[in-house]
Amino acid sequence: MSEYILNVINQVKEKNAGEAQFIQAVDEVLGSIAPVVLKHEEEYKRLGLLERIVEPERVISFRVPWVDDNGQTRVNRGFRVQFNGSIGPYKGGLRFHPTVNQSIMKFLAFEQIFKNALTGFPIGGGKGGSDFDPKGKSDNEIMRFCQSFMTELQKHIGQDVDVPAGDIGVGAREIGYLFGQYRRIKNDFEAGVLTGKGLVYGGSLARKEATGYGLVYFMQEMLCANGLSMQNKTVTISGSGNVAIYACEKAQACGAKVVAMSDSNGCVYDLNGINLDIVKEIKEVKRGRIREYVNYVPEAVYMENNAPTPAVYTIKADVVLPCATENDINLETAKILVANGLIALGEGANMPTNKEAIEYFLEHGVLFAPAKAANAGGVAVSALEMSQNSMRYSWTFEEVDKKLERIMANIFAAAKNAAEEYGLGTNYLAGANIAAFRKIADAMIAQGVI
Repeated sequence: MSEYILNVINQVKEKNAGEAQFIQAVDEVLGSIAPVVLKHEEEYKRLGLLERIVEPERVISFRVPWVDDNGQTRVNRGFRVQFNGSIGPYKGGLRFHPTVNQSIMKFLAFEQIFKNALTGFPIGGGKGGSDFDPKGKSDNEIMRFCQSFMTELQKHIGQDVDVPAGDIGVGAREIGYLFGQYRRIKNDFEAGVLTGKGLVYGGSLARKEATGYGLVYFMQEMLCANGLSMQNKTVTISGSGNVAIYACEKAQACGAKVVAMSDSNGCVYDLNGINLDIVKEIKEVKRGRIREYVNYVPEAVYMENNAPTPAVYTIKADVVLPCATENDINLETAKILVANGLIALGEGANMPTNKEAIEYFLEHGVLFAPAKAANAGGVAVSALEMSQNSMRYSWTFEEVDKKLERIMANIFAAAKNAAEEYGLGTNYLAGANIAAFRKIADAMIAQGVI
């Protein structure tokens, strides 16, 4: 590896001590773009390009006070990381979850720069959220929290500045409360300031399905390029939230057999194929736990998680789609999956696979679809939502879905072509990073040292 890259990675470790997720993301990206950096090393060093690309343009941290239903004042911490705006306004979701901290926000925002560049739209990278947990909260408590959160966030966003969206813990309900407070403060119906909105006030059809559908579209392209298809493949999916549900729906539509889905406690294994209507009832309507599936399908099996490997990854599968959270798959889990005959893995979550596991998959011929490429469907349709807001117009579900399918095919082609250009074979992780990095680097160089 380039000495320049190693020096920058070491600087990141020193300056961001304790921010493990962020350091992991930087290490993965910079390590994979070495072939490009080696060709332009002196220019990049002179311009401090890598030093700038790993440093956020802005990190905003703020307190979020709110009052619960018992009249007790609670205080959470809010974040917005505006990482890189060289190709467009910052764009990235808001996550409400107890695990949210600055390291996670920076890692997600850093990944978002490259993901957004791959979509082909003029959008930069950002991310935000809070350590607030919506689970167990009443609608009124969630509304009060969202209003307090937006009261501060509105100072830093705008449709040409920074456009947040949803993520874990932030769905249509939360986006509605956030948008309402923004509109009240600004006295302006600035529809393009948030994406993932309800259809009646500027949202886009197919946005809810986009990340899951896009993941499967990318998998189809990757498998097809290697003489395979989703047809008749056995699939397991970690997670049972929005991304997992719609990845399951599209995989089943493509002729695959999804036999397992999970949550943080365990997984359900249905040898006959997951009944997605039941999963939607449990997760989208009742907001329940995946173990309830066996109450509807007695022949299915519920498997509790036993450390260190989540139960869903012990089930034999041709294709695995991790759609839960970061660092879900380590080296030991990777070995189990390969031993069970894994053909391809597609990251629906952000960074669910650690570096050692990725290397093991690539060494053993597993086709690996990296998150920043494979799960870009959500932000791609968010960009389409922004376009519709600008036009004051809306496309049909079929029109948006067709555009999404074409975008995901283009993203795969970009990753494939870059990998082939640098002699990296089917290393689509490196290919995606290189394709995105070149676009961002060119924009940064063109705009001078800022």
